[in-house]
Amino acid sequence: MKTIKLLLLMFVAATTLTSCVVRNEEVIVDNFVPTEEIVSGYDLWYVDFHRTIGTAEIPYLSKAFTVSFLNGNMYANNNIVDVGRTGDGLGINVGSYRTYDDGVIETFHRLDGDYSFEVIQLSNNEIRLNDLNNNVSYFLIGYQRNDFDYDKLFYDNIEFFLQEYIAWERTGARNGSPNPFDEERYLQFTPENNTTFYSSHDAFGTNLASINWDFVGGYTIDDIRDYDDLKFLTLNYDGGDTEEFELSVVNDGEIELFHLSTQTTYVFTGRGYIQFLKGKNAKASKKPVRNSDRKRTKIKRKEITRKVLK
Repeated sequence: MKTIKLLLLMFVAATTLTSCVVRNEEVIVDNFVPTEEIVSGYDLWYVDFHRTIGTAEIPYLSKAFTVSFLNGNMYANNNIVDVGRTGDGLGINVGSYRTYDDGVIETFHRLDGDYSFEVIQLSNNEIRLNDLNNNVSYFLIGYQRNDFDYDKLFYDNIEFFLQEYIAWERTGARNGSPNPFDEERYLQFTPENNTTFYSSHDAFGTNLASINWDFVGGYTIDDIRDYDDLKFLTLNYDGGDTEEFELSVVNDGEIELFHLSTQTTYVFTGRGYIQFLKGKNAKASKKPVRNSDRKRTKIKRKEITRKVLK
């Protein structure tokens, strides 16, 4: 009798252990998501460049604001202007890719070459790409085309957005009191250290190539605490004058500068959209092109409290 009970106990224990193993195996299988399903699960991956870690860099990821991996094709948006329109929102085709079930993606960029990454899924819409041969990791946030976070794109990268036009022409002004800045008709922000600006008093409608840039200076952009859709812009003219504004983006061709000292709102419209292309694409473009050696850099901004209006 004792022998039968012992055998029965061993059978039950073995069955229970087997069930646990099976259940554990099922959990593992259920949680496994193929690499292809992860990377192609979103139309656009925003390259959250300011979170990049490591000492190396991957050229095409350091230029791109978004990348996409769809049906073996790789796309990128290297400009902020026209995001959502170029390539039906995906940008331009820059190469191809291949995924493996061990969590690896190989990318084949037409100009920058081949790179392999480990894909780490951090959340439902966030991944980390660890370069397998270089000391660098990129963080990507996934969006579908119809729910892309344009505000994050523009305000996280406001310095680069301002550089994408040859000139910003003043096209409106409202409220406020007269002041010397009323004479400024054009502003230009260049890639020179992301801190140089030029201004001009030339007449409205002046041909872009004929604008005489009367003044030059340095500028800073600060974050404003508790405001994700507002920046603080300071223009420091080489002559010693300083102008302070709240900067807001209206759309990808228009900005507003609210002048703190006079409470005047100036509207500036971008003229001469500049595509950042490279190689054959740059030669074939019908639009102004700057050498696409421009790459994103980590922008370190101060965070300030919104200033009380005077």
